[in-house]
Amino acid sequence: MLKGAGGKHARWGVKPIVGIGSSGHARVVLDAIRLMREFEVIGLLDQDRSHHDQEVDGIRVLGGDDLLPRLLSQGVQTAFLGVGGIGDNRPRAKIFERIRSIGLCFAKVVHPSAVVADSVELGEGVVLFAGAIVNSGARLGKNVIVNTGAIVDHDVILGDHVHIATGAVLSGGVRVGAYSHIGTGACVRQNIAIGSRALIAVGAAVVTDVRDDETVAGVPARLMILQKRN
Repeated sequence: MLKGAGGKHARWGVKPIVGIGSSGHARVVLDAIRLMREFEVIGLLDQDRSHHDQEVDGIRVLGGDDLLPRLLSQGVQTAFLGVGGIGDNRPRAKIFERIRSIGLCFAKVVHPSAVVADSVELGEGVVLFAGAIVNSGARLGKNVIVNTGAIVDHDVILGDHVHIATGAVLSGGVRVGAYSHIGTGACVRQNIAIGSRALIAVGAAVVTDVRDDETVAGVPARLMILQKRN
C-alpha cells in the first residue's frame, strides 16, 4: 500500500477500499462502512490539494486521483464515492464513471440499520444510509443514494445516479429517471413517474407525473422551471 495508507494489508478477510472525496458526505459513508466491517478504508483521495495530508475522522487524505493506478497495482480494487449531490447529480455521476473507467469497482454500502427486503435489486455503488427502508420488489440503479431515514416502498424503480434525500418518501410503484433528485422530506404518491434529471424540491408533495428536466415544488407540487438544466 502507499505509505501512510493503512499498512501492508487490510485485516484478514476484509477488503481494502479507497474513498473518493473528503466532504461531509464522505464522513457519513465512512461511518456506514466501518459499521459494515467488510472493508478496510486505506485512505481518501481528493482533487483539492488543500485537503491533502489532512484527516477525515481518522482517515488520511492521501492525494489526488492520480494515485489510483498505483493503488490498483497494490491490490486496491474497490472504491466508495464520498461526493454528494444537491439538486444536480450529473457532476457526481461523472466522477463515478471516470473512476470506474480506471478499473475500480464501487462497493454497495448499506448501513446496518437500513431495512432492505430480500427481493430488492441494488446496483453498483448504491449507498443506503442509517434508517433507510427499501421494500419488496424495488430496483435501484448504479450510484443511487437513499439518504438517512428515506423510504423507498415496494416496486419502486430508481434510475442510475438518483439521490433520494433525507426523510423523503416514495410510495409503491414510483419510477424515477436517471440523475433525478428527490429533496429532503418530499413525498411522492404511488405509481407516479418522474423523468430523468428532474428536481423535486424540499418538502414537495408530488401527486402528478413530472417530466424530464422539470423542477417542481410545493404542496401539491407545481412546475417551477420549464427548461433544461444544462
